[in-house]
Amino acid sequence: MQKIRQGDDVMVITGKDKGKRGTVLKVVDADHVVVENINIARKHQKANPQAGEPGGIIDKAMPIHVSNVALYNPQKGGADRVGFKVLEDGRKVRVFKSNGEVADV
Repeated sequence: MQKIRQGDDVMVITGKDKGKRGTVLKVVDADHVVVENINIARKHQKANPQAGEPGGIIDKAMPIHVSNVALYNPQKGGADRVGFKVLEDGRKVRVFKSNGEVADV
């Protein structure tokens, strides 16, 4: 089970985008995620007339390592570490370390 999943609201805790919040768009592999409006790079893209894509310089969200992001805790109002807990009904859920609240909805 992963601590950061697609659709999670995360906050960047280190790097050039430190303090910014965004939603995880894609989990690239076990160690990298793509977050909206975070780690934006300018890419020179060649035109592809068959696909109808124009050429030029585009902004593209690049992957960021999961150790550089943390799950956003709305009760705390900031980033928080995540742990796991097994409920009485046998489900394994993610919980915030600071207050023990269940992160999964």
